[in-house]
Amino acid sequence: MYLNTHSYYSLKYGTLSIDKLTSLAKKNNVQAMALTDINNSSGILDFVRACNTKNIHPIAGIEFRNQNQILFTGLAKNNDGFHELNQFLSEHNLEKKKLPPSAPEMDNTFIVYPFGSKKLQELKENEYIGIRPAETGKLLTSDYRKDTSKLIVWQPVTFENQAGYALHKNLRAIGENKLISQLRPEDLAQPSEIMCSIDKLSEYYNAYPNILKNTEKIICNCNFSFDFKSHKNKKTFTGSEKDDEQLLRWIAEDGFLYRYNKNNPKAWERLQKELNIIFKLSFTAYFLITWDIIRFSMSKGFYHVGRGSGANSIVAYCIKITDVDPIELDLYFERFLNPRRTSPPDFDIDYSWKERNTVQEYIFKRYGKQHTALLGAMSTFKGKSIYRELGKVYGLPKEEIDQLVNYPEQAINKNNITQKIHLLKEQMTNFPNIRSIHAGGILISELPITYYTALDMPPKGFPTTQWDMYVAEDIGFEKLDILSQRGIGHIKECAEIVLKNRAENVDVHNVKKFKTDEKVKRQLKDGETIGCFYIESPAMRGLLKQLRCEDYLTLVAASSIIRPGVARSGMMKEYIRRFHHPESIKYLHPVMKEQLEETFGVMVYQEDVLKVCHHFADLDLSDADILRRAMSGKHRSGKEFERIQNKFFSNCQAKGYSLELTKEVWRQIASFAGYSFSKAHSASYAVESFQSLYLKTYYPLEFMVAVINNFGGFYKTWVYFNEAKRSGAEIMLPCVNNSLYKTSIQGTKIYIGFIHMANLEKNIGKKIPEERNTNGPFLSLGNFVTRLQPGTEQLNILIKAGAFSFTGKSKSELLWEAYSLQKNKKPAYVTNSLFPVPSKTFTLPKLEHSQLEDTYDELELLEFTVSTTHFNLVRNGFRGEIMATDLCNNIGKKFKMMGHLVTIKFVRTIKKELMQFGTFLDVEGNFFDTVHFPNSLNKYPFRGSGIYLILGKIVEEFGYPSMEVEKMQKVPLMPDPRDT
Repeated sequence: MYLNTHSYYSLKYGTLSIDKLTSLAKKNNVQAMALTDINNSSGILDFVRACNTKNIHPIAGIEFRNQNQILFTGLAKNNDGFHELNQFLSEHNLEKKKLPPSAPEMDNTFIVYPFGSKKLQELKENEYIGIRPAETGKLLTSDYRKDTSKLIVWQPVTFENQAGYALHKNLRAIGENKLISQLRPEDLAQPSEIMCSIDKLSEYYNAYPNILKNTEKIICNCNFSFDFKSHKNKKTFTGSEKDDEQLLRWIAEDGFLYRYNKNNPKAWERLQKELNIIFKLSFTAYFLITWDIIRFSMSKGFYHVGRGSGANSIVAYCIKITDVDPIELDLYFERFLNPRRTSPPDFDIDYSWKERNTVQEYIFKRYGKQHTALLGAMSTFKGKSIYRELGKVYGLPKEEIDQLVNYPEQAINKNNITQKIHLLKEQMTNFPNIRSIHAGGILISELPITYYTALDMPPKGFPTTQWDMYVAEDIGFEKLDILSQRGIGHIKECAEIVLKNRAENVDVHNVKKFKTDEKVKRQLKDGETIGCFYIESPAMRGLLKQLRCEDYLTLVAASSIIRPGVARSGMMKEYIRRFHHPESIKYLHPVMKEQLEETFGVMVYQEDVLKVCHHFADLDLSDADILRRAMSGKHRSGKEFERIQNKFFSNCQAKGYSLELTKEVWRQIASFAGYSFSKAHSASYAVESFQSLYLKTYYPLEFMVAVINNFGGFYKTWVYFNEAKRSGAEIMLPCVNNSLYKTSIQGTKIYIGFIHMANLEKNIGKKIPEERNTNGPFLSLGNFVTRLQPGTEQLNILIKAGAFSFTGKSKSELLWEAYSLQKNKKPAYVTNSLFPVPSKTFTLPKLEHSQLEDTYDELELLEFTVSTTHFNLVRNGFRGEIMATDLCNNIGKKFKMMGHLVTIKFVRTIKKELMQFGTFLDVEGNFFDTVHFPNSLNKYPFRGSGIYLILGKIVEEFGYPSMEVEKMQKVPLMPDPRDT
């Protein structure tokens, strides 16, 4: 009887989760029900599964609206009808068209219009009018009474009770961006949209038995079922499963000869074993499609990094999806794919942020937009954001909202309105808020995607599913993650810059050479990694020094233990301690030593959990992976976990282990499994780190230019310019005759790009090098103005930035000249004349100018200094009693240091007190790190960017020095002379 129910996927409208909605139906003895969320089908497949478990007949539908106007509701007769509804909605979403007032022809759906919106004679065979209980009285005077064969029961459900209605009102106010007092009746659902028992609902229609019969007829004619177990991805690559298998075997075996020599029986056996599992589990097409994407991108000269659990596969390594050798690292294929794995695996492929879009376009064109979609994501109402949304709904001033957000439990925040907000926050938490896009997931489907979901068209410009990765996984999709990152961009760009600046070709894929290069190893050990992918943060540089890291395997481990879960658990510190004192390690059993000696007895990787389960407890690798996933919260079946747990203990008993030993190994597995990281993933990161590090070691200036031009590093841009200067570069101010839009290098001179100049228009920044390339260098300020015709403000910005220093004139002189030129400016007329007419020259009295003014110009326009250091803005000459390079020689001593603040990291102590870690540069441009415990921090807090005078004790942990701060003060700078 309930053919128009809304879940909370009717965003900022519905108040009921799928589980709550179906539980209400069960409670009210509802035998059949339709989910008809507004302009989306996000919840349908979860709804079908929930109905199946509660023995309710599910009907799939969509309610179509233009803003708040209900147009009609579609109910799917079958799976084809669901496809029709999704396809119809998708066409309008993708083309940004308004929905029409009448439904199109759809053979497999029923269409229901609101009371009074259509005349009986206008209705098609599959169309009906929904009559709400309150509307039955109107039938006496309506033309509808003449023929009730087209009328059905229509009782929408949007909330559970009146409290649910109050929540609905608040959601609508958020959705409409209105005060709750400004809501109009048309903005809201009717207060009667509550579920009651079937008997009570039927009573409203006692006078019209035909309406009840019509409704039952529709319900009987709607049969939507769904197969949750089968794979939904494209089934073949070539069109034939047999041909797919032959092709994958051929390219894998061919690639084997590229990756290994012929006499490697261990690797060959592993390859054949993997191929057989891939064929058996029907993942052949998935591997071939990924290979096809890689083949395309490589043909375009794009760099990629294949990572994630897919890097556990030797097949993926041989066909160049990944660059991680699973034999070298003892990686288990079962971590990626095994016969008992209940959740689909996926490949993560990283591209440069500049090239990912091209790869995505290829995928959509190659496999068709009907069968390809980006994976959606669901942003939910969470935490402080709810307070902000509700505060606006109730018209609270910003100051009161901030107070409520930051101190929700304070007495001042306990009044009638805020208590209502607190209650609503509890009710709304984790409600869907906005449909968005997954970071990189792409689905390629055998059937058109609209058999499973309607599609949105977000700003990214590609069709996107209306449900997220959890639903995709639940219904049998294996996604491909096509991701972007800046690291790959700077590796590729660096190679291009080296070719241009030094005429050298660099093979950035020769990673085996990089891993054994002594200079690279020394750079890694010293933590000289600024700009290098994944290993440039202060914490990572400190860890590299503590581990004296100079080889690939240690870097792989460092890339894993640096992650927050490991660090918080205390195991990162324990790993470092064991690294320095391996003699202190006590292994529980010889098998534990055999499997974990590489990581000093710590289960750093998810693969370690598999190894211990397999070799210590004789679990097969498939069961071991299920156990790992269950312990990390990624496996839903409690029964399966219990089965494997029992098998673990019974196997250990059969092997003669004591119960005490078995329990302790089990405890360690449980404690490690929650935060351990994929070794394959870490190994992929480490490969990219070595590529970056090699370039930084041998081409430091070109490398830093590439890092600067790709943005998105750990630090602000000025830090990378400082690093280039440390490496021997001469940093040049923007220059109209040398600079490009992005930063560039000529020999050892690095010219700051126009992109870094605050308030300089992009159009001007790009036109300057274009004009220079077309018509030659600029001869003077007047020549520049004649050729480019810049506005006064834009010209002044360039002058203040020093972009006309080639003229030999001071900024003051140039500004006067610019004023005169702009005052007498004539329309632009640029020619390639062989004899350009010289610009007029002006004679001015000598104007005052100071270096300090230039420094403040640089800070204003570039946000960092170039012609001098930030330290030279300090009034006195004190620059510190000790420099960063001397810290190791002065452990335990107190000193005063001067530092330019680079970055701060916040952490909470066990007592929930705030402490911070700081990173500074000294006057010589070298980094040093500081520790600020709560007592010191409360008295001497950070006060924004700038120069700080710091008093503290030099401490050392496993060879890594830092300063424990006692006192700290931000140092005042000399004022801008133009402000006095």
